[in-house]
Amino acid sequence: MTLAIRFAVASDLHIGLTHTIQDHPTRFHLVEVSIPAFEHVLDRLSQLNLDFLLIPGDLTQHGEPDNHQWLSQRLATLPFPTYVIPGNHDVPVLDADGTSIAWKDFPGYYQHCGYRLRQELYYTVSPRPGVRIIGLNSNQFDHEGKQIGNIDRTQLNWLENILAKSQDELILVMVHHNVLDHFPNQTKHPIGRRYMLRNAPALLKILRNAKVQLVFTGHLHVQDIAHQAGIFDITTGSLVSFPHPYRVIELRQDEEKMHLSIASPRVENLPDWPNLQQFSREWMGDRSLPFMTYMLTQPPLNLDRSAAAIAAPHLRYFWATIADGDPVFQYDGLEEELRQHFEAYSHQYSQEMRLGVKDNQVNLTL
Repeated sequence: MTLAIRFAVASDLHIGLTHTIQDHPTRFHLVEVSIPAFEHVLDRLSQLNLDFLLIPGDLTQHGEPDNHQWLSQRLATLPFPTYVIPGNHDVPVLDADGTSIAWKDFPGYYQHCGYRLRQELYYTVSPRPGVRIIGLNSNQFDHEGKQIGNIDRTQLNWLENILAKSQDELILVMVHHNVLDHFPNQTKHPIGRRYMLRNAPALLKILRNAKVQLVFTGHLHVQDIAHQAGIFDITTGSLVSFPHPYRVIELRQDEEKMHLSIASPRVENLPDWPNLQQFSREWMGDRSLPFMTYMLTQPPLNLDRSAAAIAAPHLRYFWATIADGDPVFQYDGLEEELRQHFEAYSHQYSQEMRLGVKDNQVNLTL
């Protein structure tokens, strides 16, 4: 059987109506552009004859009812179906607290986006014959009530059952937290670890046993495609963070191979933001000092704060370059140990892991 589909991915929208926007002087998120940027993307996507749109979490700024309601109503008007899952910002609390919705209330806002009449925060849907989308919920709470990235055993059992019944279908999995490392030693790094699914090995084992190859994630706000042992974790940057990307994917499957073409357009400018790309990169750079200082003082570098204060300004655009995808770094102004550490984040250093896969414009045969 030959199968051909075209779909898009837009992630980490962080929708914020004007009256809900929270001002934090160190936030990387340019929430002020959330709605115009999303409208820009929807206008472009409406011209492409899409089969569907995937949004792998962080739909809203911080789970505000008004923002969920606005997005739910907007998605209902689109000329193509949209499938969503919750991110950590969408369900940050178990019980409604006057600012955010309750964890259990999320599916009620998005019945037309995959959940139908389900009460669980995960689902499966077949948008067309031969294609199955599985939306997982990776937002859980530990015994202290702290939010963590994890998939519970009940959900994993449900997934195994679904995959056993879907052996002849193309499976596309969405989960908010990353399941593969997107930069060196992400799983071990104190900053990178917070974006990882805690029980990723358990999920990956299930997916490999079922020969699932494509997983779509968000959360990290970077353009990156990681590959390991037959599974591709395609993470898409945020529409409210530099470089404001989204993806358009054309997939063709024949009896022997799967052919994947990925394009990654960006929101270049908006009516009130005529040079969004430059403004947003500087916005991130202006707020990079606390982030980079923390990174420098944590393992494996463990610099003291005085040494970190000297090094951090050299790394002003480090995270913006990571977010842009296909990063190349050269830090001649840093001491040798630091230079080697940060240049190792360059794309060319990880070709073996990635099998030469770039992050933005990609053609793959699987």
